[in-house]
Amino acid sequence: MLHQQNILILDFGSQYTQLIARRIRESKVYCEIHTHSFSIEKIKEQNPTGIILSGGPMSVYEDDSPKVNPEIFNLGIPILGICYGLQLITTNFGGKVEAAKSREYGKANIELVDDDVLLMGVNDGSVIWMSHGDYVTDMPNGFTVTAKT
Repeated sequence: MLHQQNILILDFGSQYTQLIARRIRESKVYCEIHTHSFSIEKIKEQNPTGIILSGGPMSVYEDDSPKVNPEIFNLGIPILGICYGLQLITTNFGGKVEAAKSREYGKANIELVDDDVLLMGVNDGSVIWMSHGDYVTDMPNGFTVTAKT
């Protein structure tokens, strides 16, 4: 590929995947969206500089919930999980995801917990949008929380 940066978005059925891709492209970064079942061989052919695992309507603890080939975590590139994607990463590395007492949907304020380049330019208390029924209750060993709602 001729692109310096190539972000691959693996889609788990999120209603916001196209918006995520648009924001990446507005930052002058090339990205492609593929289904979560995009093979590890095709991912390697794409040679992405990063991967985003999107949100989705399912719960990671359901028997038929979609997964990714765990080999993606050995590619040596950054992987960002958003909503379902975060929960998938969490369970893959031994953390815990549980059902919320009730679904949360709408505006919330982000609380910045630690400095992170990913959150550069984001102000503590910024209004964000959330839509989920599950949450991470125990982070995997070696992972840190940089922001929360």
